[in-house]
Amino acid sequence: MLEGIMLGLETAFSLQNLFLVVFGCLIGTLIGMLPGLGPMSIIAIMIPVAINIGDPSAALILLAGVYYGAIFGGSTSSILINAPGVAGTVATAFDGYPMARQGKAGKALTIAAISSFCGGTVGAILLLFFAPALSSVALLFHSAVYFALMVVGLSAIAAFAGSGKVAKALMMTIAGLMLATVGESALFNAPRFTMGLSDLQSGFSFVTLAMALFALPEALFLVLNPNKSNTSANNQAIKDLRITKEEAKKIAPVIARQSIQGFLIGVMPGAGATIASFLGYAVERNIAKGAEQEEFGKGSIKGLAAPEAANNAACTGSFVPLLTLGIPGSGTTAILLGALVALNVNPGPRLMIDNPSIFWAVIISMYIGNVVLLILNLPMIPYIAKLLTIPRNYLIPFILFFTMIGAYIGQNNATELLILIGLGIGATLLRFADYPLPPLLIGFILGGMMENNFARAVNLTDGAAFMYERPMTLGLLLVGVLLIVIPIFRKYRLKTNSINVADGD
Repeated sequence: MLEGIMLGLETAFSLQNLFLVVFGCLIGTLIGMLPGLGPMSIIAIMIPVAINIGDPSAALILLAGVYYGAIFGGSTSSILINAPGVAGTVATAFDGYPMARQGKAGKALTIAAISSFCGGTVGAILLLFFAPALSSVALLFHSAVYFALMVVGLSAIAAFAGSGKVAKALMMTIAGLMLATVGESALFNAPRFTMGLSDLQSGFSFVTLAMALFALPEALFLVLNPNKSNTSANNQAIKDLRITKEEAKKIAPVIARQSIQGFLIGVMPGAGATIASFLGYAVERNIAKGAEQEEFGKGSIKGLAAPEAANNAACTGSFVPLLTLGIPGSGTTAILLGALVALNVNPGPRLMIDNPSIFWAVIISMYIGNVVLLILNLPMIPYIAKLLTIPRNYLIPFILFFTMIGAYIGQNNATELLILIGLGIGATLLRFADYPLPPLLIGFILGGMMENNFARAVNLTDGAAFMYERPMTLGLLLVGVLLIVIPIFRKYRLKTNSINVADGD
């Protein structure tokens, strides 16, 4: 390992590779800031450039820099305009955007940058020392385990509901699961609920749905509230960039927990940054007590730090199955796998032996990339926050423009614009009725993955026996049950205590 690390340091710190890390991080950050243009799009565009470099180590360092740069920068549009175009930064908007509306956009961007840096750094260190051992752990996860993991994610849905909105959150989750069934069935390979429209053959696009649920309603709300001024908030947003000692003490344990948890989730093939960010947010809200728990969804710094640390750590963790097993952990790493094959590099257990310079250089470049991203982003925060000083007359068309462009680019289909408008109007009405929208998107994201893994598990075991055949599957299902029962029990006990106190008085 020491020889490999020394070889990786020598390769990663060459002038060419240092330049490629900086270039990849810069391109990834800028693309990540634009809603709808996620890492998959830009990596696909950059593959011909990487192949022309010739050196596989340099090519993968460039593409990896673009990848975690896009995730790093994806929090910007989520925080400033509530338009998360990347699935991994959806949870960032839950508390990041409320902070921006409270005049704390600069502070929100600072917390996001520091949390992302810490998550990525912890992930890179864990990857450096434990990648070979974790590759064998990744093999333990099968379709049945992933199905149980999705159940855990859906069971934690109460974490995304405000006080007294658990029933509404459940309804929104079911609506998201219903939307996930549109398109071809994982079990029968036949179209469902497409209403005869060929454009719905592959189902709804995540980017379109995310824009319809968050960005479009926000633009409509700005139109419907023309007298609401945000000038004072804008001035405060640009000045208030520092994190106080009390705030640092609050988010430090959150970042530590979610960096480790996010990395471990990223190690599992097929999990990725999206699930890591949602579970990170849910865990931190569930373990918060009293007033801190009520702050989630209203501008909690813990609610912002948790998904940002988790999704960046998961991005690093996703390289474990890619490099050591040759198994892509997400759509983005699947594209990276294709790039490796095009470069005549076969990822798998022998990569560390046959191409140690590639393996160790990529890992070490991740830490360099996180430092570069922090250096690039922190000085830019005052200028990025000035986006909120744009007059409302210009800001609304700006949001609508990027919303439409993001939805269209996702599928290259004009029908997506009609779907966007229809879902956006429906989401606006739901917001007026005080229904939480995040559970709908979570149900949609997890629903498709849950159905696919359920179908594979049923086919492999020829029935529902998979639920209790493996201890890990059964354990996760029990955790899902506990996540439902414990909040109900806690609420019942609080209600009982209040009644007893009233009787005592």
